[in-house]
Amino acid sequence: MKKVCVVTGTRAEYGLLKPLIEKISSDKELQLQLIVTGMHLSPEFGLTYREIENDGYRIDEKIEILLSSDTPIGICKSMGLAMISFAESYERLKPHMIVVLGDRFEIFSAVSAAMISRIPIAHISGGETTQGAIDESIRHSITKMSHLHFVATDEYRNRVIQLGENPNRVFNYGDTGVENIKQMKLLTKEELEKSIGFKLGSKTILLTFHPVTLESQTAKEQFQAILNALDEFKDLKIIFTKANADTDGRIINEMIDNYVEKNKYKAIAFTSMGQLRYLSAMKYVDAVVGNSSSGIVEAPSFKVPTINIGDRQKGRIQAKSIINCKPVKEDIAENLQRAFSKEFIQEIKNIKNPYEEGNTSDKIMQEIKIQLNKGIDLKKEFYDIKR
Repeated sequence: MKKVCVVTGTRAEYGLLKPLIEKISSDKELQLQLIVTGMHLSPEFGLTYREIENDGYRIDEKIEILLSSDTPIGICKSMGLAMISFAESYERLKPHMIVVLGDRFEIFSAVSAAMISRIPIAHISGGETTQGAIDESIRHSITKMSHLHFVATDEYRNRVIQLGENPNRVFNYGDTGVENIKQMKLLTKEELEKSIGFKLGSKTILLTFHPVTLESQTAKEQFQAILNALDEFKDLKIIFTKANADTDGRIINEMIDNYVEKNKYKAIAFTSMGQLRYLSAMKYVDAVVGNSSSGIVEAPSFKVPTINIGDRQKGRIQAKSIINCKPVKEDIAENLQRAFSKEFIQEIKNIKNPYEEGNTSDKIMQEIKIQLNKGIDLKKEFYDIKR
């Protein structure tokens, strides 16, 4: 059996990988290995590795890398520790391939160690752009170290090829997050309210805001502008999901806690809602607000408006349900009003999600099997685009 090692470091990333993990786990020709790291192992971020275990999966390695600092120095130290630990884990597990998704710093370390260890790498979600975050450079670097590429749109496929990757190794099978929406049995509105202990209102939003990591110390100012804009809507209910372990993420999370403490009648916050509750909430809210990729990728499948604030997600392909605005109180409030309007809801009721393909995880798994069976040449030639 071929050993396929999936690496996950965050709650959101695991949710996107879960359909593929299920397929690999149940396949007779593949042996699933799981390495869990990053925020999964942090009490501050909810010890979400327990969700993986509750889903019935055995974790082969837990790699502790998060230090108590979200400063650039702290993150760099985490990356160094991660690279050492991943190299040791690969030596013990001896996988035939590792599978990673996205663009976080711990995944960069995982891929760097795999490249040096001469292990083939399959990368999901390459070719995307997020011009406001360090993830942009990390994502493209992971692409250059990887051997198989599973992208979400044709435009992203073209970008990966533009980076010099052979078209025969770049596959557009859509986004696994959209696949989750189609396959998962979501909670009813009443089940969701009972599960989270919070009643949705006549207008409710789901809000996630992460630091814009290529900007210097803007998190507090920008998030305060968001809170000030929310206060313009007196009957608005708010479900916050907290920021991740990026630089200044703790600033945002502290502001969320303070806001909820003062507004318990209209706001609630979660370190991690879990995939089922998060997607169920997305189905019933009136808008998704902030700068999470889920507002760009998953929300359009629910025909729910997204208010995308600031530059963190700048450059991603977007459905017409997404409203981009500046991280300024007046602009946020004005665009929230637009998102709630009957005219805008009517305008987006028939939109198509550009990330939707169908059977994404099964296609990825089958391609992994094909490539493993025929053997993957680790020596990559740079593919030059003919002009």
